[in-house]
Amino acid sequence: MITYGEIMKAVLFDLDNTLMDFMRMKTAACEAAADAMIDAGLKAGKEKVMREMFKVYKGKGIEYQTVFQALLKKLIGKVDYKILAAGVVAYRAVKEGYMTTYPNVKETLAVLRERGYKLGVVSNAPRLQAWMRLAGLGLHKSFDVVITHGDVKKGKPSALPFEAALKALNARPEEVFMVGDDPKRDIMPAKGLGMMTVLAKYGETRKYPGKAHYEISRFEDLLRIVK
Repeated sequence: MITYGEIMKAVLFDLDNTLMDFMRMKTAACEAAADAMIDAGLKAGKEKVMREMFKVYKGKGIEYQTVFQALLKKLIGKVDYKILAAGVVAYRAVKEGYMTTYPNVKETLAVLRERGYKLGVVSNAPRLQAWMRLAGLGLHKSFDVVITHGDVKKGKPSALPFEAALKALNARPEEVFMVGDDPKRDIMPAKGLGMMTVLAKYGETRKYPGKAHYEISRFEDLLRIVK
């Protein structure tokens, strides 16, 4: 068991699939949008709509903001605004309902603060989307530092977001834990800088070479590591 209490001073977190179940929210919202667009007149089966939608996300990135316009151009050759509006409204309605943290996130963050740790977020989400998620989760006041793609113009796995977070925290890498679900984007660059790394196995963990110093199956398990 780690006993770094005298030298460790901060904990950084990935946002999506570490603090919140992003892909569960994304999938549910996209399914609602597909149903609504089909109901509004889109002539395509739901399976095909979902498949083509996630092809767009794969090519443009999961944060792509005009995915439905691209989808409609692909399926019917133009943007039908009646269908588009139905999809957007349904997507937003379901997205809000799924905007929740993993169990015991808020309680665990509160304990870490009581133990004297500074807390931060390093996310590849665009600046506004990251802050909207944090606000929707009720976490926008929980962190000392939030570094997004828009803050450094470079996403993970670049070291730049992590270096920006370290500078904002006034901390050395060896004084900081990094908690994330993605070995390639979260664990390896943080580990390369000298941070202590924790893999959130409950998130969308992908198989890449390299291992974190620690793994957790529940968010609150972090308290057994961060002494």
